[in-house]
Amino acid sequence: MSQIEIRRVTNLRELKNFVQFNYDLYRSCQQAVPFLYSEEMNTLRRDRNAAFECCEADYFIAYEDGRAVGRVAAIINRRANERWGRQQVRFGWLDFVDSPAVSRALLETVEQWGRERGMTEIAGPLGFTDMDREGLLIEGFDEQATMYVNYNYPYYVDHLEQMGGWEKDNDYMEYRVKVPERVPDKFHKIAEMVGKRYNLHVHKFTRQELIDGGKGREVFDIINATYKDLYGYSQLSQKQIDQLVDQYIKIADLNLVTSIEDWNTPEHRMIGFGITFPSFTNALRHTRDGRMLPFGWWHLLRALKWHKTDTVDLLLIGVLPEYRAKGANSLIFDDLIQQFQRYGFKWAEAMPQMESNEGVRSQWQYLEATQHRKHRCYRKLL
Repeated sequence: MSQIEIRRVTNLRELKNFVQFNYDLYRSCQQAVPFLYSEEMNTLRRDRNAAFECCEADYFIAYEDGRAVGRVAAIINRRANERWGRQQVRFGWLDFVDSPAVSRALLETVEQWGRERGMTEIAGPLGFTDMDREGLLIEGFDEQATMYVNYNYPYYVDHLEQMGGWEKDNDYMEYRVKVPERVPDKFHKIAEMVGKRYNLHVHKFTRQELIDGGKGREVFDIINATYKDLYGYSQLSQKQIDQLVDQYIKIADLNLVTSIEDWNTPEHRMIGFGITFPSFTNALRHTRDGRMLPFGWWHLLRALKWHKTDTVDLLLIGVLPEYRAKGANSLIFDDLIQQFQRYGFKWAEAMPQMESNEGVRSQWQYLEATQHRKHRCYRKLL
């Protein structure tokens, strides 16, 4: 019987091998979507990812007979551990061939890595922060993935649950929503009523407002306030916010970004927002392992600038807690649906929502929506 060897990633060449393993493993899988290579590298590099100001991590590759057969990241987010009163090591970027010996060796490596640093539990799949992909796919294996969620083969779940000691820690639900031909009357009327009653108004950003005027930072300040009590969340620092603004806000189609302002305040305070992007799923399928060159950039540009896709991704939506009960989110959807119709989008992919978050999940009752994927985070005591 061949022996499994676990090697820690120690240099840039090995990190590239770590990233490449996912592309090789899923090359023939029709449901998986290649992640953007440059983003994967930037997220995992200590000199590129601002999350390392509160995180430490190591990456490991499993080899059998000299061939790479698995990978995993071991992460400690000190800010999250302090917020939630835990000593938790996270595992992420978990991929492996269908061999229980490989999956066990990888997870046991993370467990030992965590114990050596005083951790008392392990959980995942999780990234450095909530801005990274989370959860193991447990339902919807025949559904098309997106660049924002993990896809894994069904045997991943079998391996983990057969090891023993692992339990469900949190589930995320994902919905595919049909863009209606017109905004549903009830939806539109609620938005009008809420806007008039509370003097709330839709505002469309200019690029200058977002980048130079500080509105981009305000968006992520709202995320910090909105997500602060959600599973495993750690507050984004100013450095992390600046990096996210640079990575995403700068390239967004501003017609697909909506904010809500409270005009009862002198400064017209932003109290909620919605950020959506044309789906890059089909564009990424035309790339060479998620790389922009030689022609990947063209397919991504067609989706981003000319909307050559029938699907839009609901990337980030946030409303300050004190405005949620007032129905402020109805104004966001009322505006965005009109933008989707104008661009000819037929479908919207809603990003993962916690199973327990009935308030968010109930908003789909006014639309034709199907819950088509589910991801799970697991936890185990060390």
